Amino acid sequence: MTTTTTARRVALVTGGSGGIGRAVVERLAADGLAVVVHYAGNRAKAEALVDRVAAAGGEAIAVGGDVADEHAMAAAFDAAEAMLGGVDVVVNTAGIMLLSPIATLDLADLDRMHRTNVRGTFVVSQLAANRLRAGGALVNVSTSVTRTHFPTYGAYAASKAAVESLTPVLARELRGRDVTVNAVAPGPTATPLFLDGKDEQAVAALAKAAPLERLGTPEDIAEAVSFLAGPARWVNGQVLFVNGGLA
Repeated sequence: MTTTTTARRVALVTGGSGGIGRAVVERLAADGLAVVVHYAGNRAKAEALVDRVAAAGGEAIAVGGDVADEHAMAAAFDAAEAMLGGVDVVVNTAGIMLLSPIATLDLADLDRMHRTNVRGTFVVSQLAANRLRAGGALVNVSTSVTRTHFPTYGAYAASKAAVESLTPVLARELRGRDVTVNAVAPGPTATPLFLDGKDEQAVAALAKAAPLERLGTPEDIAEAVSFLAGPARWVNGQVLFVNGGLA
């Protein structure tokens, strides 16, 4: 009698200690993947998440680095390969959101968002294109504001529109590699990134905007990521709007 063993798949989640990132890490770990929890600055928070995954029977490591720095992110992929054997799934949740009317936006804020949301996604996507194993998946993160066009979100939506544009192009460039490239576009989701600076009235109005009449949760977004990272092998080059029917 012979037995076969299947190596555990490995996911690298950028911004893995943040709101949506944390939920994605926990969901993919529950799905049986080993997870690389990437963090930009809060090492303690990432390591605490690694400990929670381990306590639940999963496997995880923490790696730091600026997503817009190609050398730092190459080192993150190196760590994943050295410690866990390779990378099968990459999820780009790292991002920043700075809100202002276009007419009065501080251009330094535009540059900050462009560096993290556009260059950072591009850097990690480029590395994923070269280093994901066959059967792999890259999942980028956009926003439903590319459709809803809410005031004050112009610069942020523009940065995420760039993410939506590069996603299907890369899917086509990876023809023959057995690697899917998709994006999720969350609607209003109850994370610190979303809630910061909004009063109760604004949050309540956004919660009522979708037909389901609630804010999304990080777990709602993680469920969609799990689908694209695993069973959705015939979904490729798409942007999946995860927003309760908002747009």
